[in-house]
Amino acid sequence: MFDLLFHKVTIPHCEHFVDVGVHNGQITYLSSTSKIIPDAMNVIEADGRVLLPGLIEPHIHLDKAYLLGQMDRDATNLKEAIHYTGELKKSFTSEDIRQRSIKVLENCISYGVSSLRCHVEVDPIVGLKGMEVLLELKERYKDVIDLQVVVFPQEGIFLQNHTAELMEESLLMGADIVGGIPYNDIDPIKHIDFVFNLAEKFDKPLDFHVDFSDNPRDLTILEIIKRTLQDNLDGRVSVGHLTSLGSVLHDDARRIASEIARADIHVMTLPATDLYLNGREDKERVRRGLTPVKLLLEEGVNVIFGTNNIQNPFTPFGTGDPLDTALLLAQVAQMGTLKETEKLIDMATIHAARALGIQSYGIAIDNQADLVLFNTNSIRNVLLERPERLGVWKKGKKITNAHRSYIVL
Repeated sequence: MFDLLFHKVTIPHCEHFVDVGVHNGQITYLSSTSKIIPDAMNVIEADGRVLLPGLIEPHIHLDKAYLLGQMDRDATNLKEAIHYTGELKKSFTSEDIRQRSIKVLENCISYGVSSLRCHVEVDPIVGLKGMEVLLELKERYKDVIDLQVVVFPQEGIFLQNHTAELMEESLLMGADIVGGIPYNDIDPIKHIDFVFNLAEKFDKPLDFHVDFSDNPRDLTILEIIKRTLQDNLDGRVSVGHLTSLGSVLHDDARRIASEIARADIHVMTLPATDLYLNGREDKERVRRGLTPVKLLLEEGVNVIFGTNNIQNPFTPFGTGDPLDTALLLAQVAQMGTLKETEKLIDMATIHAARALGIQSYGIAIDNQADLVLFNTNSIRNVLLERPERLGVWKKGKKITNAHRSYIVL
């Protein structure tokens, strides 16, 4: 007997209704729906509604979310956003970081996010406050959402004394990924070398903010490709933004995209921030300011998308719902066909899982039962309407909201 059975659901890439059985937190039954319903302690009569694996948020900043109320002026470019946030960080407290992070986390959980990768800033300004808080929250919320914590040197590694030591200390504390931001340091190549060497020392994946501009000459991605291949780190390196590639001549961009695919580097486009901050100097033929999503996909790159920032100097928008980001990307990247809609859903699920190295993921036998049921019978409408989530399950346990503090039943 199953603990839980979803009867007559629609799942991606399947032309018929299926039943999904769960036992001990795993999917143990998957079959075309028939008139005979298998025995289960709890049966969800889905009537053809869409069941997806838990959504994945692969790139978000919890520690600097919801800062608009603390700002006395608005940022109008990337340089100002970095500067203003650096000023705001001087007043951050552990409790402040905790409460803003919890707000994002609980919203994400309600949207059906089962795994999330967050970039946590460490530097002499904020010290290890953010890292301590997010590692605490990772443990506190482990039954309802999986957190991957990136140690992130937003202010540069060599611009700020002792940042290198703080990064290493963070990894000793339990950070999962080594982050980098070469465009915001004295020497981008030296920065990249340090990040790769630190990742090798601790045997960790890497996740860079890279080439965030409209300048086609900003191509530190080439050095990252070189190091990835040299160090045999295929599949363990991710890059966010990569917007300058969108300004590179088409043939050159295609060649670089092919090299990114060869190195199996995951590209995370961050449309809410990239659209907002890029293209501001263009007076005519204003660029969209994104990495060339379709070109990268054509060359076989694993492209996914993330929320990045929520209501702060970098991005004064955002809810934490990955499907809001998916719809925005669909419009700006001109991905409106049925096939492209399905691709966008995959980008928020199975492709994001590959980028984050998540095992036993997806609607298949023996995989972990992280699932979300949508109030629609159409995969396409999951994107177009971002419908109500009728239920969210983590390891087969339904998640409920108790005074905005999530528990499992």
